[in-house]
Amino acid sequence: MASAQQALVVGAGVSGLTSAVCLAEAGWSVRVWTAATPQHTTSKVAGAVWLPPRPAERASGTLDWTEHSLRVFRELADDADSGVQLSPAMAVGELTAAEAMSSAAALIPDLRPADPTELPGGFRNGFRATLPMIDMPHYLDYLTRRVAAAGCAIEEQPVRSLAEVADAAPIVVNCAGLGAESLTGDDTLRPLFGQHVVLTNPGLRQLFLEINGGPEWTCYFPHPQRVVCGGISIPDRRDTTPDPGVTERILHRCRQIEPRLAEAEVIEIITGLRPDRPSVRVQAEPLGRARCIHNYGHGGNGVTLSWGCARDVVRLAGQREAR
Repeated sequence: MASAQQALVVGAGVSGLTSAVCLAEAGWSVRVWTAATPQHTTSKVAGAVWLPPRPAERASGTLDWTEHSLRVFRELADDADSGVQLSPAMAVGELTAAEAMSSAAALIPDLRPADPTELPGGFRNGFRATLPMIDMPHYLDYLTRRVAAAGCAIEEQPVRSLAEVADAAPIVVNCAGLGAESLTGDDTLRPLFGQHVVLTNPGLRQLFLEINGGPEWTCYFPHPQRVVCGGISIPDRRDTTPDPGVTERILHRCRQIEPRLAEAEVIEIITGLRPDRPSVRVQAEPLGRARCIHNYGHGGNGVTLSWGCARDVVRLAGQREAR
């Protein structure tokens, strides 16, 4: 291909891999440079489930990105090798009237009020739905295979500055997650520490999610071979050492909601730093002789927004081609 059709993606988490897939399948010659292989990125630690972000207006395109990603995940659920499944879901907690009637809520498949008799003790409100749930280790492998099938190479090549990659390709896509803080000097980006407890699955299929505005909540995501239990979000903590106290609180809360988890064995404790920003940044700007397309700052919504943001990356890359 001509050099004008080459793109280099920085980062191999869910945003980087999805951007690489979309660019490569749109005809671009793509390479991925990453400091960590996909299975060693923060993306592997995610639960993960598609769900409209709160609040939905974190960026002007959030609702559109969310809707597009939903369409893709529903298609991927038909592929047994993707790690995506459509799962029955129970969500409990308070929603404002505006949230319950919002355009974001209208996207959620099969959303309906839960019968009061179905609710766990201590909760007065709840909803049922069918949500795409993503087994991240399997899903990252799926994206890696799809990247390779499209002719894209993933190279372990740490990037110290965006300027150093400006000569490598005319299009540079910055999907560095929290690493974008140093690459761009973006002082609005901050880490949100998260920790999950992974258990063996005693036969659960329905995911559970508590909606609240606090730093801790109850959730569990039952994948075929494991259940990912959470959750917690601590701003500005950069130490990823697992906290035993957090582990005990997560296990206590989840086992109160689902007694079958009491007999499940702990497989591992996983932690990560979500790349949070007041709004998601999907934006193009000049980078020396190249053009840089930023795609970072998704917080805990990287999976939910991934396909929508990647579609816009391709659109922004094409704008250069059109000139």
